[in-house]
Amino acid sequence: MMDAQMISSPPSTIIRAIDVHPLRVQLPKPQKTSQALWESLELVVVEVHTDSGLTGIGEGLARAGAAGYARLIEDALVPLLIGEDARDCRRLWKKMRSVVTGRPGGQIIEAMAALDIAFWDIAGKAANMPVYRLLGGMGRQQVRAYASSINWYDDATVEQEVARVREMGFSEIKVKVGRDVAAAANRARFVRELAPDAMLSVDANWAFDLDEAMQLGRVLADLGYDFFEEPIAPHDREGYKRLGGNLPIRIAAGESDFVASEALTSLQDRSVGMIQPDVTRSGGITETWRIAELAAAHNVAYAPHVGWSGGICVAASLHLAAAAESFRTFECMVFDNPLRTSLCVPLVGDCTQLKDGQLAVPDAPGLGVSLDQSVVRAHRINPTLS
Repeated sequence: MMDAQMISSPPSTIIRAIDVHPLRVQLPKPQKTSQALWESLELVVVEVHTDSGLTGIGEGLARAGAAGYARLIEDALVPLLIGEDARDCRRLWKKMRSVVTGRPGGQIIEAMAALDIAFWDIAGKAANMPVYRLLGGMGRQQVRAYASSINWYDDATVEQEVARVREMGFSEIKVKVGRDVAAAANRARFVRELAPDAMLSVDANWAFDLDEAMQLGRVLADLGYDFFEEPIAPHDREGYKRLGGNLPIRIAAGESDFVASEALTSLQDRSVGMIQPDVTRSGGITETWRIAELAAAHNVAYAPHVGWSGGICVAASLHLAAAAESFRTFECMVFDNPLRTSLCVPLVGDCTQLKDGQLAVPDAPGLGVSLDQSVVRAHRINPTLS
């Protein structure tokens, strides 16, 4: 029997301080979807410090107004957390949820996501285990990935983007489309001609109404596309139910869901064939894991949404992908976003790291990444100027 004195106690995980950083980056190349042209992005990052010196990092989705998120975290959430044990992720999630008097959603859940991710980072470090091991794991050290995304630009630019991701080694590619149906269908045909052997999918960013989505979905199915993402507004539950029941193509959605109860509706009625929660929006690892487990229970595929988030989101999403039973494919972003490629060290989940169509999962304790403080300082928003 091992001498009890030889078993070292885990470091203390009592929260003593929380630093909050609202960040903004100007994109080297604007990104165009059916909704808008995005020239800059924002997000909020937290550092949770414990009394033993362990620090956890987290990220919340804040496309705009990140300084407001920071103020919300500092005023409404931090006072609830000082002195608490960061490993009590579920209890702290519930405690933070208590500040929401109505249905959970919006800015508060995205703010909570940043803190929750940091708690899991600390828990992993305290246990000397990567987060995916804490979640149980499926034995994955790599996850399959698709290139995201071919933008809603002119044909010449699209041809260049498709050639670039093919050169990177991607055999799975997602294509952005916008209004109208004829133009979207033409784009889908064009990309199929450029990549006849690829597994293709489409993301409409809810550009269409139900009838338009039905028309385009049939075209995509005929062209052999794999999934049709957010064809209509995310709150149109009845519309999704009709699409899921009538189109011969997998419907994907869920990046706009905040909590598991929202995702559950789409899982129960089978209106989606693939659920795509974003860990920086859907309440962090605690709530996103609930969604992934519900997806498995309903035999629905799970694919984490990464989108325009930063490096912490990528790392957390890789851990969830590695652990989730019904994981299908990972969103690997292929455009230049310094908050994704430079915010954390080491670099993980990047398109340059694709090998045989897969990405490696971080194996160091916690999330397996740390902040580059010089990048934080370079992109931190001055609240007095925002």
